[in-house]
Amino acid sequence: MTDFPGETPTHPAPQPSGLPFTKGHGTGNDFILTLDPDGDAPVHPAFVAAACDRHRGIGADGYIRAVRSAALPEGRALLQTEPRAEWFMDYRNGDGSVSEMCGNGVRVFAHFLLAKGVAELPAGGELAIGTRAGVKRVTRSGDGYAVDMGPWEFIFPDAAVARGMDSLVSIGGLDVDRPALSISMGNPHTVVALAEQAELDRTELHRPPAVQPVPPEGTNVELVVPADPLVGADGVGRLTMRVHERGVGETQSCGTGACAAAAGTRFWAGEGAPAQWLVSVPGGVVGVTFFAGPDSREHVQLSGPAVLVADGVLLPAG
Repeated sequence: MTDFPGETPTHPAPQPSGLPFTKGHGTGNDFILTLDPDGDAPVHPAFVAAACDRHRGIGADGYIRAVRSAALPEGRALLQTEPRAEWFMDYRNGDGSVSEMCGNGVRVFAHFLLAKGVAELPAGGELAIGTRAGVKRVTRSGDGYAVDMGPWEFIFPDAAVARGMDSLVSIGGLDVDRPALSISMGNPHTVVALAEQAELDRTELHRPPAVQPVPPEGTNVELVVPADPLVGADGVGRLTMRVHERGVGETQSCGTGACAAAAGTRFWAGEGAPAQWLVSVPGGVVGVTFFAGPDSREHVQLSGPAVLVADGVLLPAG
């Protein structure tokens, strides 16, 4: 039955019920975020995949729950060594599969916590965030946030050091398999260097590139074109990147992928390669900086914007 303006309603108006969410992105890498302190909200793969569907759901590359670390086994383990990591970023790929973490997602997650008033990040301070790849420390930067992503490492170190490559990648649109380096940023990446922008433009990333050997947990694939010259007059290295993310497909940006791409390019460039890099992705530009970490290992800092675009309620199916 329909109630028209000016008439007395004959029945109560239906009240929306469902899960509050926020939509956000970092250089076009977009996420659905929910505030779920006690870890009670649904997170099974079918639910996440339906929410992230771009035609039948909200649409996103990934799904992020903000859960208090004390409410999750992974979070409680982190609290043993970092009690300040009050919040845990429970990250899922767009297909519902669990992922270790997401570099762009960490920045958006921090911005979300601040916007919801459940965390603080004063100027000069840092915010500790729990992830399945360890604690990530967030500070403010000129264009948004900077995150200490922790150390990087080769997945197949013997082959990488001995040959400068450890795998071959078959990519749609390219006739010949390309050599690559597999790099861990807490999650797996395989970096392929291409000779020119025309090659990058004609690659087909609607299906996953075939990587041999593939890392044990699968891999994200980054295709990079180094700038010419590689290092500008300002001493900063530059490269352009496209990425196929496992469980998602091609995305506008990938933060951990940008870190891996810069690490691989820096390794190939050899001695004297810069510590600072700008990585151009379809969704914008992120900064990558290499520095000596407190654990005597080389760490990677990722910096870039974080934007929240909408709040809403995800209604039950049916």
